Amino acid sequence: MKTYILRFRQIDRVNFEEVRSGEKSIETRAATVKYRPIVVGDEIKFVCGDDSFVKMISNVYHWPSVDAMVKEIPFKKVMPSGESVAELKKAYASYPGYEEKIKEFGLLGFEFA
Repeated sequence: MKTYILRFRQIDRVNFEEVRSGEKSIETRAATVKYRPIVVGDEIKFVCGDDSFVKMISNVYHWPSVDAMVKEIPFKKVMPSGESVAELKKAYASYPGYEEKIKEFGLLGFEFA
C-alpha cells in the first residue's frame, strides 16, 4: 500500500468537501504517468490549503474519454452538484491543458471504500 497526495485549489474547495463527505465517490485525473501507478488498496491524501484527509481506493477505472466514462458510470459520482454531462465537460475544460491531456492519456477514476 502506498499513499499519494492529490491537491485541490481553494477555488475547488466544494469538490474537496464532496469527496470528504462521500457525496463525490469517484475522483478523476488525466491518466498521466504521475497517476497511473495508483492501484486498489492504495490511499489518497486529499489536501486543500492546510486541510487534509485520507481515503482508501476500492476501485480504479481507466477510460479513453469523458464520453466513455459517462457510459460506464453515472456522472453524478464524479460531479454530484452538476446538472449535466455538458457541465462536467465544461468543468474539465476549465483546467489549463486538461482537454489535451485527456485526449492523449485518457481519464483515471479512483473510487473509495
